Amino acid sequence: MKLEHSFSVPADLDTVWAAVLDPRRVAPCMPGAALTEVDGDAFRGTVKVKVGPISLQYKGSGEFLEKDEAARKVVIKAAGKDTRGNGTASATVTVTLREDDAGTTGSVHTDLSITGKPAQFGRGLISEVGGKILSSFATSLAAELAPAPDPPVEPPTLTAVPTPEAPASVVDEAERAEAVEIGAKAGEAAARAGASAKKPVLTAVGPEPGSEPIDLLSYAGPSVLKRVLPVLAAVIAVVAVVTRRRGKR
Repeated sequence: MKLEHSFSVPADLDTVWAAVLDPRRVAPCMPGAALTEVDGDAFRGTVKVKVGPISLQYKGSGEFLEKDEAARKVVIKAAGKDTRGNGTASATVTVTLREDDAGTTGSVHTDLSITGKPAQFGRGLISEVGGKILSSFATSLAAELAPAPDPPVEPPTLTAVPTPEAPASVVDEAERAEAVEIGAKAGEAAARAGASAKKPVLTAVGPEPGSEPIDLLSYAGPSVLKRVLPVLAAVIAVVAVVTRRRGKR
């Protein structure tokens, strides 16, 4: 099946073009995708997909067939297979970039072939879901290409003003008092350190980029509901008619 989509990124054409040519930057932006290997124009990776309660993982490879810098066009061919042997997917994707007032717009033409569970959605729904996935990709890519924030401004350095020297006896008393205070504080700090050492330090661990699967039903959402509602309404009507007839008897 042939699909047509587009996406927009608020970044200049050269920046987006360079990113599109680098699988290491693009793959983490694609929902469910994870890159495992890059070798020149070839790459390998995985894509995780959910269809309701069913989880699928495709392992496959791809390669750049064409890189036309003058036309800002790239052609990629990729193919993968479900690790459980329940389906396959292959696609030839052509991406053409152009600059506009908002940044860069990409036109995406996909020649897709799929088998297995995802194929049950049909062309119309797959096209709609693909558009939403591409929109999510564009949002992540925009965040990836956003300029780094300016470093924080350091406050001006304050210079201490020397004070007049005090008599020797006064200095000795001050030094002894300061030594006693430092010793007391050191003891308190050691006690606190010993208490805190008994408690384990917990570090939050988040999911790696691309590790969350694409939930196709979540992306489809309202589209699936639109298709189910007419059928559901017909079923309710039939049940109502049958119930009335039984009531009359």
